[in-house]
Amino acid sequence: MAKLKADFYSKNALEMAPLLIGKLLCRKIGKETIKLRITETESYYGIEDTASHAHKGKTPRNEPMFEKGGITYIYLCYGVHNLLNIVSGEKDNPEAVLIRGVEGFDGPGKLTKALQITRELNKEGLSKSKEIWIEDDGKELKYIQTPRIGINYASEEFRNKNWRFVVTN
Repeated sequence: MAKLKADFYSKNALEMAPLLIGKLLCRKIGKETIKLRITETESYYGIEDTASHAHKGKTPRNEPMFEKGGITYIYLCYGVHNLLNIVSGEKDNPEAVLIRGVEGFDGPGKLTKALQITRELNKEGLSKSKEIWIEDDGKELKYIQTPRIGINYASEEFRNKNWRFVVTN
């Protein structure tokens, strides 16, 4: 198994999201390392994407999205759940992939709670981190593409984009 290298994250969010399906999200908690297979992702792509946090420009909250790909963007959703995004692409082109599910945990809030992923890990460099990273063991899973969910605030055009990737049985 190999930790994904920095160049993997230079892909744009639309390319990277399906490539993350089947990879292992790894989290070191104390002396234990938990590795869970990624089963669901969603792309958020550029300022034009009305579902993206970056749509209205750079803010202290979304600033990680404007960095070069390969870091985490973790934000608080509904004042309750920390959600994990993987920043992708080039600096100053805001995009990221939301990790929506891993084996055993369907839902982005459930997986971050189970893996103790908090905003303390925001901006963590995935290719160098000893706390959180992604590995490739070569396993490929079949998936389908669907519209993203939970983005009713976005324009109809962006609500209907098939930018969600979900493992099929």
